[in-house]
Amino acid sequence: MSIIERAQQLGIIPVVAIPKVEHALPLAEALLEGGLPCAEITFRTDAAAESIAQIKQRFPEILLGAGTVLTIGQVDAALNAGAEFIVSPGSNPTTIDYCQQRSVTIFPGVCTPTEIELNLEKGINVLKFFPAEPAGGVKFLKAICAPYKDVRFIPTGGIDAKNIGDYLAIPQVVACGGSWMVKPELMNENKFAEVQRLTAEAVALVKNLRS
Repeated sequence: MSIIERAQQLGIIPVVAIPKVEHALPLAEALLEGGLPCAEITFRTDAAAESIAQIKQRFPEILLGAGTVLTIGQVDAALNAGAEFIVSPGSNPTTIDYCQQRSVTIFPGVCTPTEIELNLEKGINVLKFFPAEPAGGVKFLKAICAPYKDVRFIPTGGIDAKNIGDYLAIPQVVACGGSWMVKPELMNENKFAEVQRLTAEAVALVKNLRS
């Protein structure tokens, strides 16, 4: 099963900014026990690369990506740590080209038709719609899907349990990126049981929405 197929099957990609490396394994365990074997570990913190490495070694069954990747150096750090895919907030041609040269799946961020077309020229048709809610939300995404029927999206930014159903109802949405079940304060307070509970609720929600 491809990365895109696995993401679509799950419906949610937890977008995680891990405050400290020691949070990585308890977080991964909470996600697994909550029924969501997937995580996008963002390079918004210094703990990202080592966290990816530890999770990959301990829980290889987790679909593991690196997010907020802005540079070639971060691509290298993510891949060396074991990341299976790359996510960026924007569409940096240098980073995209480098990932393609290395045959690495990348989901570049877009929120305009111009950015979508720049990626289509490079043969990329699964894109991160970011920041989803501030950029116009479901209404905007539906409008942008109309002329780009072969493009699929992973909306991220401002998505939570209340609005994820509206996004997943759009046929061209693969999955949604969300962080409401993996907030940094929960990790800082060692509330991994709460992470597991929120994750299980999110998984059940997606299952109910799709049934």
